[in-house]
Amino acid sequence: MGINFIDGVARGPSGEEAEVCFLMDSGATYSLLPDSVWRPIGLEPTREMTFTLADGTRVERQISRCYLVLPQGEDYTPVILGEPGDEALLGVVTLEILGLVFNPFSRTLHPMRMMLA
Repeated sequence: MGINFIDGVARGPSGEEAEVCFLMDSGATYSLLPDSVWRPIGLEPTREMTFTLADGTRVERQISRCYLVLPQGEDYTPVILGEPGDEALLGVVTLEILGLVFNPFSRTLHPMRMMLA
């Protein structure tokens, strides 16, 4: 379920950058970059996966790896290479990679309590 938006930057393998306004989606596993973002920064697909949409429809999408910069941190993360009409989503895998957790009550990101046990 989408709750909030956050601005970030997607960086391609040669340093090209694009600004992105992500919808934070607690139901999304991977982050998604729209076609208008990932193509200009030079991302290339590395594999394909099947995803289930909220209405139960199954779709095939290409996956790549991208360096994402958010106000709360930055790192490489897997991303879905969106097709025309897809919107930017910030998924839970990216949040976990960055060590962040979303607080739905305050609609803010916070550092995750990291366990080493």
